[in-house]
Amino acid sequence: MGIVQSQSIKNTIITFFGFGIGAINALFLYTNFLGKLHYGIVATLLSGANIMMPLMAFGVQNTLIRFFSHYKTEKEKEEFLTFMLVMPLAFIIPLSLGFYLFYDPISSVWVTENPSSLKPFFWLIPVVGLFMAYFEVFYAWVKIHMKSVVGNLISEVLVRLIVMVLLFAVHFNWIEKATCVYGIAGAYFAQMVVMKLYAISIKMPVLRFVIPKNLKDLVQYSLFIIVSGGVAVMLVDFDKIMIPLYQDIGQNALYAVAIFISTVIVAPSRAMTQIVAPITAKLMVEGKHDELNDLYKKSAINLQVIGGFIMMLIFLNIKEMYQLIPKDYSGGIWVVFMIGLSKFYDVLLGNNNSIIVNTKHYRTVLLFGVFTVLLMIGLNMIFIPLYGIEGSAFATLITVMIYNTIKLFYVVKKMDLYPFTNKTLHSLGILVVCFGLFYFWDFPFFTLINIILKSILITIFYGYLNYKLQISEEVNNVVGSVLEKLKIVK
Repeated sequence: MGIVQSQSIKNTIITFFGFGIGAINALFLYTNFLGKLHYGIVATLLSGANIMMPLMAFGVQNTLIRFFSHYKTEKEKEEFLTFMLVMPLAFIIPLSLGFYLFYDPISSVWVTENPSSLKPFFWLIPVVGLFMAYFEVFYAWVKIHMKSVVGNLISEVLVRLIVMVLLFAVHFNWIEKATCVYGIAGAYFAQMVVMKLYAISIKMPVLRFVIPKNLKDLVQYSLFIIVSGGVAVMLVDFDKIMIPLYQDIGQNALYAVAIFISTVIVAPSRAMTQIVAPITAKLMVEGKHDELNDLYKKSAINLQVIGGFIMMLIFLNIKEMYQLIPKDYSGGIWVVFMIGLSKFYDVLLGNNNSIIVNTKHYRTVLLFGVFTVLLMIGLNMIFIPLYGIEGSAFATLITVMIYNTIKLFYVVKKMDLYPFTNKTLHSLGILVVCFGLFYFWDFPFFTLINIILKSILITIFYGYLNYKLQISEEVNNVVGSVLEKLKIVK
């Protein structure tokens, strides 16, 4: 896979480093230093900002990747980039005005259960959404120049490091908890600025204010991305927005811990997507069906092997992991299982999303997305009052299973592209055997030692079966090169 394998490995390492910092923040510092109330506030604000981000970005982050290959001359590319930088303002200006003109009625709807705690911070949602939006625009500019590694470092590590510093500042009484919430919003501003500086260091934009000839195509596709991006984000974050409507906002802190643990499963997918997305767009523009199909299969099985391994480490150690965090947060084990399974289904589909957003059939898939969001909202309204955060996780699992199945069949039917092979079934079989062997097996030692020893056994068992059965050629090549350097194999 060449550049894909090289940058994906680097991105995966960076992503896991970022997740390691995030794990310390989410599982230990937030829970011990910030407390359930303010942790819940942060989770709610960031989820709201994530939902607003596709609107404020105007879909430019995907439009930039899809259409950049269509422009041949440097002058056309400069005009295109300038237009992409300005285009989000078409949504940002009216959306911001509307939010602040109707701030009281909007905030009153969402903070009915928690008015005194959430309302003072509610105005941060569109502000952070704006920072996230332009961060994604500058990140897309880096991706189309095949320079995703440093951008991924900024994306995955910078904010988490700043948050870590802020949480320690709270612990040592240097700042108040409320100040920490504002500081976390400022971290996203810093992330946007640093990404902008890196983007212009890769390619300094030459501002040429010209309306592109294919304006209609750009606007139509961007509108699609707004809705489809909103669908994708809502499937991830809207549950954290709905929970405060029915539960105390502190429940969002419990939910955020469980969500973070299960989200680690898609870390390799996030890393690979940074470089696979522009390559997918290029192959589709050039009409290279066989190469695209090969990339589809390789991305799916590689992510299944790696994501499945992470899922096993989480599922088989989850009871011990929850013993390491405060007991107030111990109510989310079933959330981890349900959200974890939904994340693994995302991983199974490889670069499915990159294919869909670059196909002429994207409008039809959009309709399915809108349907699934409505379904998710309805299911959350039913299950959260009945079962709390477990009900929300169950609603998300059902919705993601339906949505991903629709997308899978649509790509297979319309584009004759297939992500699965016999190796897919073999990999699933390994996962089932691994879960059956190790879930009820614990060492009679301290919790952390138990996790370490059990994880070592899981790694040896899972790695050996995948290596010997040659489930993934790319993973085997990487493992083989490491073993050679360690003089374990010749």
